[in-house]
Amino acid sequence: MFYLFISGMELSKVPGLSAAGANPEAVPLTAPADSDVVQFGFPRVIDFFPMDPQGHPSPAIITRAAALEANIPVCVIRAGSYIPPGPPYVETGAAFGLDPRFGKAVPEALEVFEMSAHLAQNLERENRPIMIAETVPGGTTSALLVLRALGYDGEMVSSAGPRNPIDLKEQIWEEVRARLGDNLAALADDPINAVAELGDPMQASVLGFLTGLSETCPGEARRAVTLAGGTQMLAVAALYRRYRELNPGGLGVDLDIATTCYVAADPSSSFSSLAAKLGLPASVARLDFSASPHKGLRDYEEGFVKEGVGAGGAVVYAERMGVPVERIIERTNALYSEFCGKSEN
Repeated sequence: MFYLFISGMELSKVPGLSAAGANPEAVPLTAPADSDVVQFGFPRVIDFFPMDPQGHPSPAIITRAAALEANIPVCVIRAGSYIPPGPPYVETGAAFGLDPRFGKAVPEALEVFEMSAHLAQNLERENRPIMIAETVPGGTTSALLVLRALGYDGEMVSSAGPRNPIDLKEQIWEEVRARLGDNLAALADDPINAVAELGDPMQASVLGFLTGLSETCPGEARRAVTLAGGTQMLAVAALYRRYRELNPGGLGVDLDIATTCYVAADPSSSFSSLAAKLGLPASVARLDFSASPHKGLRDYEEGFVKEGVGAGGAVVYAERMGVPVERIIERTNALYSEFCGKSEN
């Protein structure tokens, strides 16, 4: 089962921080539009395909291609998106995230955590593969803030463009650190409150969901869960690891992570080193759009977009079911041809 959590937050509207944030009016639409693409092939909340300001398509197109080729069941979980996606979806009741520079980012993080834990306990009872993905504009920055709060000071998150806005992310971190002052140190041993202060609703939701899955493990087996994504999902893994250290009861779940080759090879991020520190086995989707007839997809090879909407994980999921990556690349090109009406030069 492929669970896609969709969220939004005010931090994504900071100019220059998020590809979606380059157009503030598009921010509330990005996550639900992505989920619509995965489920239906085209958004229902807007009348155009989600693209970054340079015209590169959302990685939702890759997730869609993998889901079609491998017949992957998808469940969309609304966890704080500004507007709902096209149905069907599961509603958690979470609100969108706020800007942590000025106050708590997710004031109701504990409630979101508990709702999502309850959801997992009642939604997933079968012993079958589980993959969890996300779409959160600006989510790499909230991931960085949470990682720093948990003590991972030397790590850097990825970005959706060739130039990672590291200076801006560091500036935001300094502003958040100044707001929290002496209260920051306590967050290392309080993962839920760390999310409340400087995270995003997706983090609270997935952390709760993982905890709920821990309680549905069949028999004495540990449940295996794959996190589909890049450094955003590594932040979730770090939260879950710390939560389990503080709450050791129960069996827990065994985590691994799956991402794209673009994130794994990103020299500006610490994906590989952080995955190793967290003890997470990493699978990499070896995508290659260099021969695509569409410039928007060819530019993935130049560092644009890289990952999102569980694209790398969906490809890995499909490969585990016997679908070669070449078929997914071919299907992605075909889908984009449908969206564009003709090949780009």
